[in-house]
Amino acid sequence: MTVGILVVSHSAAIATGTVELARQMAADVPLVAAGGTDDGGIGTSFEAITDGIHELSSADAVVVLCDLGSAYLTTDTALDFLDDADRERVHVSQAPLVEGTVAAAVAAQSGGDVDAVLAAASTAAGSADDDGGASLPDGDQPGGATRVDDDGPADGTVTATVELVNESGLHARPAAEFVKAAAKHESGVRVDGVDAKSLLAIMALARPKGATVTIQAVGPDAQDAVDTLVALVRSGFGE
Repeated sequence: MTVGILVVSHSAAIATGTVELARQMAADVPLVAAGGTDDGGIGTSFEAITDGIHELSSADAVVVLCDLGSAYLTTDTALDFLDDADRERVHVSQAPLVEGTVAAAVAAQSGGDVDAVLAAASTAAGSADDDGGASLPDGDQPGGATRVDDDGPADGTVTATVELVNESGLHARPAAEFVKAAAKHESGVRVDGVDAKSLLAIMALARPKGATVTIQAVGPDAQDAVDTLVALVRSGFGE
């Protein structure tokens, strides 16, 4: 399934910048910016939103993220004018615009369906939209990242510790590469106790160059998952 993402903002610069940021981590995902009014002012445009949805017509589904309340109202109006088939493809997320777009784009790049993309977006900044997904409440982890439940060692658990050698550590693009690699495996994967398939959880760890991280996987391809992620970290994420 191909999931496209439409970014709706009152500012054309914010919409365009958010799309550019997300493309750094999800180059293959169709992303469209619909920002500002038709005359270049601050506001939202029914026509721009409608055109954006049509521009994403090749995608199987479209996830829309908005910045402020009136952007949702304009989006709802645009949806009302779509035919039934197009309207069914469009899903509006309540996630924060920038964080939600980045998380959604990484999930789509990893091959997630529309439910997975919506769930990824909903983890942004502790939000939870109607389409499901866990929030990231403040806890005992740096940046408020949520520690994955740990009931003790389990049969089939594979663990490895590796040092971050790239300049930026587990931030932005390297974190996105880590999440995409983890998402290709069926096993549950953690890094320093947080879900390795959640971009925002990984970034919230704020692990810098030189820090050591512990990767743990449980499941049918646990060894391959750990080996793949260790190799990715040791390669410096290609930087």
